[in-house]
Amino acid sequence: MGHKLKIAGWISVGALAGALTTVSLQTMARNAMAPLPLEEIQQLSAVFGLIKTDYVEPVDDKKLITDAISGMVSGLDPHSQYFDKKSFKEFREGTSGRFVGVGIEITQEDGLVKVVSPIEGSPAFRAGLKTNDLITKIDDTAVKGLSLNEAVKRMRGEPNTKVTLTIFRKDESRTFTVTITREEIKTQSVKSKIVEPGYAWVRLSQFQERTVEDFVRKVQEIYQQEPRLKGMVLDLRNDPGGLLDAAVAISAAFLPANVTVVSTNGQLPESKATFTASPEFYARRGSPDPLKRLPVALKTVPLVVLVNEGSASASEIVAGALQDHKRATVLGSQTFGKGSVQTVRPLGPDTGIKITTARYYTPSGRSIQAKGIVPDIMVDESEDGNLFAALRVREADLDKHLGNGQDGDKGKDPSADKAQEQAREQAREEALKRLECEAKKPEAERKLPEFGSDKDFQLQQALNQLKGLPVKVSKTLTERKEEKKDKDE
Repeated sequence: MGHKLKIAGWISVGALAGALTTVSLQTMARNAMAPLPLEEIQQLSAVFGLIKTDYVEPVDDKKLITDAISGMVSGLDPHSQYFDKKSFKEFREGTSGRFVGVGIEITQEDGLVKVVSPIEGSPAFRAGLKTNDLITKIDDTAVKGLSLNEAVKRMRGEPNTKVTLTIFRKDESRTFTVTITREEIKTQSVKSKIVEPGYAWVRLSQFQERTVEDFVRKVQEIYQQEPRLKGMVLDLRNDPGGLLDAAVAISAAFLPANVTVVSTNGQLPESKATFTASPEFYARRGSPDPLKRLPVALKTVPLVVLVNEGSASASEIVAGALQDHKRATVLGSQTFGKGSVQTVRPLGPDTGIKITTARYYTPSGRSIQAKGIVPDIMVDESEDGNLFAALRVREADLDKHLGNGQDGDKGKDPSADKAQEQAREQAREEALKRLECEAKKPEAERKLPEFGSDKDFQLQQALNQLKGLPVKVSKTLTERKEEKKDKDE
């Protein structure tokens, strides 16, 4: 029996070796200087064979291979990822700004799903859902106990299928059900309004395929209402990033033609690039320059950019470009620090990998990676300070994060690192308790109101900056340096 097991194991090893030979040929065809290390490949093959023959129960070949690929890619850094069929589909939906669902922006409150806003024109909007409605059941499943992601998955589905939501409307003290037919939703990543006569607020929540078109339309509407605009606040707080061409376009909307917006550098020749405020770097193929429809005055209108720890990637590119060219005052707290470029490589019709291929650099040559953009003016998130900032994780906090690439790799004292982490963990626990207390208060009394509201402290300071009035600068925020990693880590 043992002899048969050994034979079966080596047959499996042979099958894997054959598959890896194919991969090796493809890899070497792409880059003749990168042959696969045979000794390590033999070890991988041996492990595959041992699992097939010795593991307590049979394991599917495909699962072993995909898990090996997933582990290989995820071990590189926090942003490299293997996509199976399902995750590849979700990733494409995220960047396109399109998905199939009911069309609501949501958050969580007291374990229930709260409607922040129905998306205009969506099935939820037509069904009469309102801001602050609480969803208590999705079909026959109680929402209490579900994570926000689980609730989202239950509300999404195939086009033309139905979902029944049980709604509690607090201001009317009534519960009712509504059956909604799912359809493709086009998300709105841009919001805007005139916050005061002469002053506009434009918020970008993500950089998607539709972002530039939506931005142009919103700015046109602003100038129709306020032809003599005195100042604008570009709000990039909690914007996790998205598409590079959209970030270049938003930067170009405010900058002179052809100046550098961002540059990239990596191993591949195509990763060494400079992106300028020119249509060739942001206009869709075969489409005219979308920025030509913008008012000329946008190039010179006084501008403040709002950022915080949640501003990452594409939003850091915009903030960095506008800061380096002295086109805007950046206000808020130090950004996330995701200054790396990910490229998606298909592995088949419905699988692929997202792999880090370069670092981003601002026009002056600063690396964004693991450091972020340091605001010109540090301002707390509320009048009472940064009550919840400790709950936000930055790039430098992530395990296996890519280094800055500019400041060297000096070793750090492990005991100091442990002390820092303990202090951070304590700050997180305290912030979490404050957050729980805040959630129990009436909405009007909470410390952190909705972005863009008249109680938005950082927005009010941005308006003060535009008007030349005193700004309440933070007394506690300081620049956070990149934490160096040991070379052997």
